[in-house]
Amino acid sequence: MKSLYLRIYVTLVVVLLLFASASGLLFQRHLEQERVRADTVLTERMGAWAELIQRSLPGADSSADDQAAALREWSLRLRLPLALDTAAGQRLATSESFQRRQHEGGGVRGLAVRLEDGRTLWIMRPGGRRQPAAAVAGSGFGEPQLPPGPGPDRTPGPAFPFVPPGWLQGVGLVILLVLLFIAVAAGAYPVVRRLTRRLEALKQGVEQFGAGQLDHRVDVTGHDEVAAVAASFNVTAARVEALVRSHQSLLANASHELRSPLARMKMAVSMLDDAGPAQRERLKHEIDTNVAELDALVEEVLLASRLDAAPRNERDQPVELLGLLAEEGARVNASVDGAPLNVTGDERLLRRALRNLLENARRYGGGEIEASVEPVDGQAVVRVCDRGSGVPEAMRERIFEPFFRLAGHAEQAGGVGLGLSLVRQIAVRHGGSVRCEARPGGGSCFVVSLPLGDPPPARLSR
Repeated sequence: MKSLYLRIYVTLVVVLLLFASASGLLFQRHLEQERVRADTVLTERMGAWAELIQRSLPGADSSADDQAAALREWSLRLRLPLALDTAAGQRLATSESFQRRQHEGGGVRGLAVRLEDGRTLWIMRPGGRRQPAAAVAGSGFGEPQLPPGPGPDRTPGPAFPFVPPGWLQGVGLVILLVLLFIAVAAGAYPVVRRLTRRLEALKQGVEQFGAGQLDHRVDVTGHDEVAAVAASFNVTAARVEALVRSHQSLLANASHELRSPLARMKMAVSMLDDAGPAQRERLKHEIDTNVAELDALVEEVLLASRLDAAPRNERDQPVELLGLLAEEGARVNASVDGAPLNVTGDERLLRRALRNLLENARRYGGGEIEASVEPVDGQAVVRVCDRGSGVPEAMRERIFEPFFRLAGHAEQAGGVGLGLSLVRQIAVRHGGSVRCEARPGGGSCFVVSLPLGDPPPARLSR
């Protein structure tokens, strides 16, 4: 079964059904014993009544009316349905209750007593338990039969022939129920054990992953909830491993990038004492530049870490992209065109993504920068194009990796290689994407696609 819930539910239902069936069988056996005991007692009483009536009835040579009157009198006294047949088998007399029972239809169990003079006295059981109609003979009641009771041909066989007599009462019944419980527990053990074994394997896998084995995965077997949890754990473990590896790489690259400005600052500070006025100003400017580079590096590293740590934006709101692009484009003298489109997201992050694209175009694009916003298939598409040397096709994906820079883009151009990586993180965080394309006539175009948001509410004029 694919559902763990269904498996447990069916197991419980089957166990309860087996328990109820066995309990019902034991109870039925107990009722059958009580019925046989009651039949035996009743048969003995009916035999005594038959002997009493036989002694009180007029002889066979008496008139039919006298015999019928005596029979009806004893039927009223004993409240028993009675009938009397002649020695030839003809019905001589019946009581009203006997006739009423016969009129109801069906055969009725009773006692037939053969009198000494050849007559047959019929005594019907109180309560009139019916017999199948095939058992009824031509007289309407049946052939004479011995009183039903204990005996090899009359007592039903035991439902449990291997159970000693009396065990189904008292202590014996308790012992049988205990044995039944043990059997049910033994039958349920394989199902429960298989389930717990898989849960134990999942627990061990989680513990190994928590101990630092980030590449450890658990086996996914079956199609139930346990398998779904194992598959979800593997997916989560892969994401955590990728995140940790990314942080480790980010830390290592950031440490490397910090060395260069720090080394330049250290050298400039050591030269300040012996430098002349002109050289001192140049060294101060270099120190300020390196401090700004360090500040930008730390800011971008912290932003990248925050984006990885926080699964959602702190504040989402409608953001008008064209106005945002125009504000940032004015900082680098970019020409901005397009339609006013709204997206839903964090304005600070979206502003940072657009600024990084425009700064990247200013740094490597040769001065001419064009930016636009347009709707395409339910997406707000932002394009930032330059006339720089372009990006080789084989490198158009790698440039979005942290700290990756194309060959020939020296540190003097500024930047530390985190700008485009942040652009991709921000775009993906907002449900979008970013790609690099070649620009006709030379240069590159960076294209950001974001889901369109609701248009801003119209203002009511007064």
